[in-house]
Amino acid sequence: MMNQSVARRLLAEMVSRKDEEIELARASLIFAKEEYSDLDVEKYLTKLELMSEEIKRRIRHNSDPYFLISEINRYLFNEEGFRGNEDDYYDPRNSFLNDVLDRKTGIPITLSLLYMEIANRLGLTLLGVGFPGHFIVKYSGIEGEILVDPFNKGRILSNKDCKEILDRIYGGRMQFHSEFLQPVTKKEILSRMLHNLKGIYLNSTNYLKALSIVDMILLIDPEAMDELRDRGLLYYNLECFTQALSDLEAYLRHATKAEDAELIRGYIPVLKGLTAKIS
Repeated sequence: MMNQSVARRLLAEMVSRKDEEIELARASLIFAKEEYSDLDVEKYLTKLELMSEEIKRRIRHNSDPYFLISEINRYLFNEEGFRGNEDDYYDPRNSFLNDVLDRKTGIPITLSLLYMEIANRLGLTLLGVGFPGHFIVKYSGIEGEILVDPFNKGRILSNKDCKEILDRIYGGRMQFHSEFLQPVTKKEILSRMLHNLKGIYLNSTNYLKALSIVDMILLIDPEAMDELRDRGLLYYNLECFTQALSDLEAYLRHATKAEDAELIRGYIPVLKGLTAKIS
């Protein structure tokens, strides 16, 4: 069984690599071990390989991207029954790749990760697109760009479709920009997955699990000062006052001009008083 510290060490090693060397599926399964301590990472990676092999037998040597996308869609959505979880979108299980593989349901980013991992094993390079509120994937090649929405059964999207998605999510309050369709790094994908989980746990006031997620976000981006602040506030809520004081003082040293600097500064004397009582 892999304990928490070993899982975090493996995640830290993975995200220290060059972006193209990061194994997205393995990294996402490693951080899932924070939730499922006995999770067998290799078992789920083998499952991905077997799924890819099944599609390979069908496509033979055809490398046309539209054909490959149609075959991935046929296998994942028509035959295997993977789908977007519209009924319980904020179920944390939707954010763990092992759960997505077991339950065959997820949110845009986890279904996109699955889709990318299958496609890449078939020789079709897809990149993640951090579209606001709705993660998608993109192929770029001599045929042009192809935008795919794995949450909606691999539907191929036009720019007009993307604008409609944006309007539906934000009620017309956000203007569409072509920059929204630019690919993101693997580190950004992992960070976005973790931010989703963080939001879910904060909304349910599960501060201990939120703390674990923030720790992992900081492994990916140690310079994320907002996360350092949030970790300090989580420690405060968990009555870990020494750790809270350390994080919030560090935040104020690095974010002296932050809009919330005065608010955070107000915690310092309170925390110093509380830590003095402990000592």
